[in-house]
This record gives sequence, structure tokens and C-alpha cells, in this order.
Amino acid sequence: MTTTLRLATRGSALARAQAASVQGALAGRRLDVELVEVETTGDRIQDELIHRLGKTGAFVRALDERVLDSEVDAAVHSMKDMPTEKPADLVVAGVPERAPAGDVLVTAEGHDIDDLPEGAVVGTSSLRRQAQLLNYREDLEVEPLRGNVDTRIEKLLATHLQREHEARVENDKERQEKKGKTDHDEAFDETADEWFEGLTELERQALGRKVETEYDAIVLAEAGLKRSGLSEKVNYERLPRTTFVPAPGQGAIAVTAADSEVIDLIRDKLDHPRTRVETTVERTILAELGGGCIAPVGVHALLQGEHVHVDVQVLATDGSESIKTSRDLPVGNHANAASEFAAALRDRGAGQLVDAAREEAEE
Repeated sequence: MTTTLRLATRGSALARAQAASVQGALAGRRLDVELVEVETTGDRIQDELIHRLGKTGAFVRALDERVLDSEVDAAVHSMKDMPTEKPADLVVAGVPERAPAGDVLVTAEGHDIDDLPEGAVVGTSSLRRQAQLLNYREDLEVEPLRGNVDTRIEKLLATHLQREHEARVENDKERQEKKGKTDHDEAFDETADEWFEGLTELERQALGRKVETEYDAIVLAEAGLKRSGLSEKVNYERLPRTTFVPAPGQGAIAVTAADSEVIDLIRDKLDHPRTRVETTVERTILAELGGGCIAPVGVHALLQGEHVHVDVQVLATDGSESIKTSRDLPVGNHANAASEFAAALRDRGAGQLVDAAREEAEE
């Protein structure tokens, strides 16, 4: 290992923010830490749903190949994007403390999911989120939504902002036509220009965006919203984790490496024991179920004293069926206990739902 530690990362704002947090944590060891941007299959193909990109890690493999080829020392990933199978020489060297694991519903007005009108259009690229939304409210229209976090929010806000802008412009015209008359009822206190000046940069970008789909709401990971620095700029409500069980590893960052010296350094500096235990349980269950990114599977683990409490939800892709259960696993044997729990779930019918989802993905 040289005195410069090279970390591979995707180029999106969220990926760079995650990599920068790892970079900061590793600084101070008399090392320069350099970020190396790598384009992945998932970055190149923007018009395809994530579960259609395959089960080998559309956002992961290109980075890990750089590690295995010794072009970089380590790679920084969103753990939920990582396939459960990885090359034998590659190790998850560090798992920093996890951010909030759940999902949030983002709307222009701050509605929660029960407030959405019948037939509301909700955007997501996640097969799991789609199935959970339809399982909770079958009247919803779930439409594809991809892009960086800011892009997704812009797509949500575009229609609402454009309609308000049109209304304000029309009000300005009426104000001019009736200037000096006392019977003119002002709909807005500000002119359209004054209103525009008060918009955030995110809102201005949304105002100029071409609308292809009108979304009433979108679903995002709370961790991604916060790491992107956008949680204070939008209206959102947390979705209950027991009803909308998060993806395995959601909210967690994983740093992969192959060199033993790099592995030891990263593990010593970054690894958060509680997060390591919880995500190990989640990913062990996912691996045993065989879901990967091709089936709607939610797994969330929470370390509580001597036990790890686990919620698991496996659904049909259209949300018409759901198997949901919880169990407390002994922390001293958490990996084996998680594997046994998942095997029992498969026998209860979860395996059939996963197999059906796989067949749909291969069609």
C-alpha cells in the first residue's frame, strides 16, 4: 500500500458524499485519501428499472473490478446495492455506523401516504417499494422513477411549481389590466418575479424541467435524502418500518478491499460493530432467500441487548401477496440463526414468491 489511499466511488452527488464521509474518517493516518470516480452499468443505463439491470450489481461490479486489478485500494458502496455473492478475494473491510434505514414519502405539500388521493401517482425505481405500496394501497399508480436524488425530487416538484408559476403570471396580467380599480381581488401577495426570486436552486431547476410524468409523491431512502443535503428542502413523511420494511443494508455504507494491510486499516478505523451485526443478519437472510435485487424483499435488523430483532417481508411483485414475520435472534450466533430463520421462511412460501419474481425478471 502506498502513502495515498485510493477509493473508488460512483460519480453521483450521493455516492461522492458517502465516499467523502469515508475519506474523512480515514484521514489522519499520515495518508492522503484520494477519490477515484468510476462509471458503472447502472450509471450508463438511465432508462431501465434497477431490477431489470441484472443481479450482479449494476452499481457495484465496475468499482470492485478496479480493486481486484489493484488500480485502487478500496471501493465505497451503498450496501443495499451490493449483490450477496462477491469474488473470493474481495472483503467488506469496513461498515461505518448506519444512517436511518427507512423509506420516506416525499410530496410537494407534505402529505402522508393515507392522505394521497385515490389513484395517486407514486414514483419509485424499486421493485420492493412498488410491491409494498400496492400491498398497502392497491389504488395507487406506481410509475418508474430513476436518477440522482435531486433529479427525482425535481421530477416530483416540476408539475406543481409550473402550475403555480402559470397562476401567478395570469394573476400579474389581471393586476395590470385592473390597475387602480378597487374591486380587484389579489390571489397572490407577490408577483411572479418576486416569487421566483424566493425559490431554492432545486425548485428553480424543477421549474424548468420538461414534465413527462406527473407525480403526486415519490419514495426515497431517508439516508440518501439526508446525505444529499436535501432533507431540509422538501416535505417528507417517514413510512412505518414495520409496514414498509427497508431493503437489506439500506442506510449502510460498505467499503470493499482485497489487500490485507488495507483491510486491517479500514476495519480498525471505520467498522461499527452494531451496524456490522445488523447488516450481516439482513444480508444473510437475503442470500438464503435468493432475492437479490430481482424480488421484493425487505429485511431490517435491530440489535437489542443479547438479541437481534428482525423484521422480514417478502411480497409478490404486484403486492397481491405478502409474507411478513419477525423474530429475535441470539447475537452470539446471529449469522447462523439468520440463515436458519430464512430457510424456515422459504418453506413457509417466501421461496415461491422469490422464484416467481425471478421468472418474471427473466422473461
